Amino acid sequence: MSEKNPTRRDLMRPVHLLGFALLAAVFAGIVTLVSMGVLQEQRAGAADMHLRAWVVAGIVAGITFIATLVVMALSLLAVDPAKTSTPVSRGVLLDPEGETAPGEGDAGRRPAPPSGH
Repeated sequence: MSEKNPTRRDLMRPVHLLGFALLAAVFAGIVTLVSMGVLQEQRAGAADMHLRAWVVAGIVAGITFIATLVVMALSLLAVDPAKTSTPVSRGVLLDPEGETAPGEGDAGRRPAPPSGH
């Protein structure tokens, strides 16, 4: 059974991040294949179109894999390395526990300017 509050180090395991990127790439490749009509009935001379669809799907999957890895790596830079061993009970990028309830922090804000309608 898994821990109730995993640490950030547990959430940032490279195998999990690579697996997520691989799933995103496979999904993008399948969507590309389906949208280019690979699953449709083959006509005479359509082998070139199917080959082109497989090549495009491979390129899209590769780009998606790399882009997903880059986005996740940049997102991990927002986490303080000193806090990787503390348990996570809420979102990593959310404000600390002392946040105000909705509506309470609006007292110091200026009202919106009137519209010109």
